[in-house]
Amino acid sequence: MSPALPLTLFVDGACPLCAREIAWLRRHADPARLQLVDINDPDLAVEGRSTDQLRAKLHALSANGQWLTGLDATYWSWRAAGLHTLAAPLGWRPLRPLLLAAYRLFSLARPHLTWLPHPDGARRCTDRCKR
Repeated sequence: MSPALPLTLFVDGACPLCAREIAWLRRHADPARLQLVDINDPDLAVEGRSTDQLRAKLHALSANGQWLTGLDATYWSWRAAGLHTLAAPLGWRPLRPLLLAAYRLFSLARPHLTWLPHPDGARRCTDRCKR
């Protein structure tokens, strides 16, 4: 059963790979179906989840309060964005064990990928970096 929309996806805008996916989702998603919230917003307060929990694994919250995490958050956010064809393999039962293992490995590696170039480049630094 699909989660109630809109789906709120909690994203890490400081992560270079995540920022690319965020930009991609923004190009496709209707905000009435998928809302993207950056976990680095200092004013963010999410009941029931800490920033560390949101940073460790992708989280999405449905309109009726159902939490989705990891691969399920990815699957349903892509579907909410209208990317059904690309999302379909994430829901195939025979692939789930392999995809879940790959997601766990990615979750462990993601914090160490900050050396990758960020898609916002120098613009990002002018907004967030102290001089």
